[in-house]
Amino acid sequence: MKHARIRYENQVHNVTVEADNAVRLADGRLLAEDAVQWLPPAEGSMFALGLNYADHAAELAFKAPTEPLAFIKSPGTYTGHNQVTWRPDNVKYMHYECELVAVIGKPARNVKREDALSYLAGYTVCNDYAIRDYLENYYRPNLRVKNRDCTTPVGPWIVDAADVPDPSQLKLRTWINGELKQEGSTADMIFDIPYLIEYFSSFMTLQPGDMIATGTPEGLADVVPGDEVVVEVQGVGRLVNRIVSEREFFAARG
Repeated sequence: MKHARIRYENQVHNVTVEADNAVRLADGRLLAEDAVQWLPPAEGSMFALGLNYADHAAELAFKAPTEPLAFIKSPGTYTGHNQVTWRPDNVKYMHYECELVAVIGKPARNVKREDALSYLAGYTVCNDYAIRDYLENYYRPNLRVKNRDCTTPVGPWIVDAADVPDPSQLKLRTWINGELKQEGSTADMIFDIPYLIEYFSSFMTLQPGDMIATGTPEGLADVVPGDEVVVEVQGVGRLVNRIVSEREFFAARG
């Protein structure tokens, strides 16, 4: 089953997603995908991984890490399916990152690897845009690279964990304006989801709604205003986002 958060008629609704991405409200009404505003399906903290795919580390001429390279993204960075993201003025390189996201379903502390997947509510997709101009160190991406308002599309929904029997064998793909630019597999993760849950929960308590964004494979490219970027994780979801200029984005927000 797929669960989503949407805004409709100025109210936020928790909904289920049915055929053709139509959503069903609690009162039984069925609404088309383009009749609602899609919101990020989870609102907790996001723990994101750098260089967690061997091919991506090689693409950047880095050695594969021996411990997860993690950083936190604040909820203000999230935006939803079919929404816009802005490219800052006068930057030279902004790229997408198609990622599988594990969503925590119950408090997790000192979880063992063999039990880790039982702590998940399910999976979603994110596009972890990065402003390469400000990247000083791939091992420690600073806030200007990864934590800008509305620059992490998440969604469109959460797929129940039971409906994704093997998260280690999923294809990831990214298209820009319909052209396939990135293709990889979660099989190439350096640290898989059970390992990451065990790792994070060994020193902190993961809460329901927290998310672990598991990194991206090789195949990055620059994006500019006017581009439509689609990221897809097999069996989980297809997330659509459009790039606008900084001026257009903030003018629309007033």
